[in-house]
Amino acid sequence: MKITRIALLAGMSAVGVFAQLPSQKMLTVELAETIAQEAMAKCRADGFKVTVTVVDHANMLKAFLRDDGAAMATIEVGRMKTNSVMAFGRPSGPPPPPPNMPPGTAPPTGGGIALPGTINAAGGMPIKAGDQLIGAVSVSGAPGGDKDVVCANAALAKVADKLR
Repeated sequence: MKITRIALLAGMSAVGVFAQLPSQKMLTVELAETIAQEAMAKCRADGFKVTVTVVDHANMLKAFLRDDGAAMATIEVGRMKTNSVMAFGRPSGPPPPPPNMPPGTAPPTGGGIALPGTINAAGGMPIKAGDQLIGAVSVSGAPGGDKDVVCANAALAKVADKLR
């Protein structure tokens, strides 16, 4: 009888541990607005007219800025960049090369199927709190995705202390 009570108590405590809800960090509207404004400020300082899009963990629009003179296409391209980040959990653009790739060789290309609503263009960056993906920011409109990335990363660097 004693073994049964001990087993029952152990089982009940295990159920209590597994019944706890996981915690989810959240991208606040204030932080999303700050990220958008900082990305826009960096691109403006560099002379670029861009659109900045910020989404939350559910890929729902949280903040959006389109600079005066930014092309219409930057709106949709920016959204596709955030979709890519949230779909794949990494920066938008070409995937990183496979590990241990011999120097001077190119990564394999083509053959993949594109996911509708995503784009293979740089400029979308994950927003993480620790290891948890809580959203994405994209910049679209600078002359080259590498410059879009610089603006997005500048914004993330400004708020890094808030993402711990």
